[in-house]
Amino acid sequence: MLKPLRDPIPLLERTLAEWGGEQDLWVFGYASLIWRPEFEAAERRHAWVRGWHRAFQMRSRVNRGSPEQPGLVFALVSGGMCRGVVFRIPRERADEELVRLWQREMPTGVYDPRWLRCHTPQGPVKALAFTLSRRSPNFTGRIDDAQMLHILRHAHGRYGSTLDYLVQTAHALRMQQVRDREIERLVNLARRQGLLT
Repeated sequence: MLKPLRDPIPLLERTLAEWGGEQDLWVFGYASLIWRPEFEAAERRHAWVRGWHRAFQMRSRVNRGSPEQPGLVFALVSGGMCRGVVFRIPRERADEELVRLWQREMPTGVYDPRWLRCHTPQGPVKALAFTLSRRSPNFTGRIDDAQMLHILRHAHGRYGSTLDYLVQTAHALRMQQVRDREIERLVNLARRQGLLT
């Protein structure tokens, strides 16, 4: 079992205090939360945030890789803009759902949970997002194509392969009419190398 980077319980308590519990809870999804949210949302909307972008630059040593062959998952990293989905969880269920979400996203305290202003067609909402610091030991920085292909070929974890995760995220974004050029480029790279049919 991986040692936590930070104790996730104080982070949850701080996040709950910042939310306040007076209104419905909004959560911003930019990758697997879009296609596997694991919570019941009363509403979902297309959304975008400024100042953050989706990056395939976070090491995964359990879910999509192993300590011997780390995989990759997406993270929300500072800079740019990101399109995704916001989910509304009714206030009366939010405490329970947030605890479950924390168990999934924050068991090792790797993310920096933040309340971000998310723009939607119906107006802005303040939503919880799981961001990654560039100073995190799990942040990889830029990965060249040769190394990326090695990871896509070999990294497997308890929830499946890094390649499957990439393909599922690409499919979910297409279903939301979200175009992410880098994801499309990586899927095409994998296809050209015979990793996908």
